[in-house]
Amino acid sequence: MAGNIITQLSIFVNNEPGRLAQVVAVLKECGINMLAFNLAESTEFGILRTIVQDPEGSFEKLRNKGVIVKKTDVIGIMIEDTPGSLMGAVDLFAAEGVNIEYGYAYTGRQKSAFFIRVDDSEKAIALLDREGIQTISPEEI
Repeated sequence: MAGNIITQLSIFVNNEPGRLAQVVAVLKECGINMLAFNLAESTEFGILRTIVQDPEGSFEKLRNKGVIVKKTDVIGIMIEDTPGSLMGAVDLFAAEGVNIEYGYAYTGRQKSAFFIRVDDSEKAIALLDREGIQTISPEEI
């Protein structure tokens, strides 16, 4: 089904030994399972971007534990596990002026996806729908 916008959680992680382990321990304690994730870093801190089964409930659980967390809209584009499978979507966005701010891929047991943050989610979804490029929902991961 096309037209899915997914809520991603972005978790602030200090860039120092043991901090990621502490965050992962809180995720475990809260019963939060990461379906897909990416860890980006800078000199001072990192951002753990993750797709989880219950983003709203997980967001509240993490905030209640004092974790700095933010919700962000992303799009999951269904892809094949083959070379060039991203070409349709990224060429379309380039031609239509939609900027991909970042992305990360997930290859699952049944489906593969490329999760992206774009500067205009509604325009991106409309373009993907128009071209018949399928998006993926969290339930499909």
